[in-house]
Amino acid sequence: MTRQTPSPRKTLSLAAVGALVAGIGAVAAGFWLRNRSAASPEHAAPDLSLDAPRPDGSTRAPVAFRPDPTAPVSAGERESLRPATGPSPSIVADRGGVRSGA
Repeated sequence: MTRQTPSPRKTLSLAAVGALVAGIGAVAAGFWLRNRSAASPEHAAPDLSLDAPRPDGSTRAPVAFRPDPTAPVSAGERESLRPATGPSPSIVADRGGVRSGA
C-alpha cells in the first residue's frame, strides 16, 4: 500500500483556514482584554502587583494610613467593637433543649 500525499491545493486551503481561525481568535482576545480592563470598576493598585517589592517590616506605613491613637471613639463604634457574649452559635441543639422539647 502506498501513501498518497495531499494535493498542494488542499494543503494551501487547510493552511488558509488555520490562519483565518487564528486571526479571528487573536482579534476576539484583543477585544475581550480591552473591554475587560475598561469595564473594571476598581482602580489600579500598582502596590499590589506581582512584581512590586514586598514589605519586610523595616519601614512604617505612610502618615495618611497610620491610625490616630488619640482620636475619640463614638458610642456606636464602641458598641460595635464590644465582644459578643452569650452562647456560641451551633448547628447542634443543646442536650437540655432536646429533652425539654419532648
